[in-house]
Amino acid sequence: MDDIAARAALIAARRPRDARLRRVGVSRAGTPLWLLSLGRGARQALVVAGPHANEPVGGATVLRLAERVLADPRLTEGADATWNLLLCLDPDGLRRNERWLSGPYTLGRYFRNFFRPGFREQPEWLPDGAAAAVLPETRALLRLQDELKPFFQCSLHGVDVGGGFVELTHDLPGLDRRMAYAAARLGIPRELGPYDTLYWPRLGPAVYRIPPPRPRDLAAAITEAAVESTWYHPHRHGTVTAVVEAPMWGVAAVQDGSPPTDRDAVLHTVSDALRRDTRVLKRLLARVRPHLGGTPDAARLLAPVDDYLLVCPGLADAWDPDTADPGRPLPPLTAGHLTALGIAGRRIAVRTAGYQARVVLAAFELAGRHGARARSGEPDWGTQAAVPMHRE
Repeated sequence: MDDIAARAALIAARRPRDARLRRVGVSRAGTPLWLLSLGRGARQALVVAGPHANEPVGGATVLRLAERVLADPRLTEGADATWNLLLCLDPDGLRRNERWLSGPYTLGRYFRNFFRPGFREQPEWLPDGAAAAVLPETRALLRLQDELKPFFQCSLHGVDVGGGFVELTHDLPGLDRRMAYAAARLGIPRELGPYDTLYWPRLGPAVYRIPPPRPRDLAAAITEAAVESTWYHPHRHGTVTAVVEAPMWGVAAVQDGSPPTDRDAVLHTVSDALRRDTRVLKRLLARVRPHLGGTPDAARLLAPVDDYLLVCPGLADAWDPDTADPGRPLPPLTAGHLTALGIAGRRIAVRTAGYQARVVLAAFELAGRHGARARSGEPDWGTQAAVPMHRE
């Protein structure tokens, strides 16, 4: 996190007429939340990096975006746009992941040093509404959204194990083709059936429509992300929000669109494994909790485990053909869906900043297509090498 802020400060110092760095808030631990703004156009674009503590790919992405935007006037003056890059929304959580960020990038090292806060400490969610937001990181982002009123907003996320995909609040026709182009160039599988979009409308291969927020219980909120959030908060300003997911450990099978050979058998296996893992975790938690005491830090560390225990029984029942709710049947499933379900609890984020930057630029262009400054044709993505994807 310190390195990202230092590099952003260097960019602002090197290009003072085109780049400004300002503090827009502080974290719970007092860490500054930095915003790097590029260009001076009237139309505002907002890119949010680091919304989840274990998904640092966005930090690399915003630095690459800054280089690209400053090098191409068509993205600023030519689009009458200002790019606002929030360097990290959860810097405190990111610091807890530093032990695996330096590599080597193995599943074992990641899981042994992994930290992700509980649902209520993830700054993008508004389970009790915007007016009741308590996290200073959340309040800072809400203020920024209401200040900028962006026409385009992008939230940069990471997928542990699987493939890349995009979630949108509005359809952007053509984004699926742009995404396919970037993924093919960089050798990144596209995830055709992520478990968290299982019931969402499909806008194209690996592109999904985020449902409008609605009151839901906490378990549904955690697994379906269809509750009030900072993704939808600027909707009243006409903002198009794109959530770009980039994988660290790529699995080619998640892009297999063929019919599964034995759907029910696979679903039974996945559901039974999830139930078994949940029982093991419950026993371990009962042994560990008494030794951690009742400190706030202990509660923070155990919150994601409690979330897991809350949602997994319901997920297992929803995926099991014998226990699925008849009123909410599973959608038609491909082999890729079954692969995604099989690895849903064991994902690890790929740090493919080059892929994420390409998708953000494509979504930015498509979101602004209604103006007179729209460009045509495939963008020249350049020849910069992407961060290599890890495969295990």
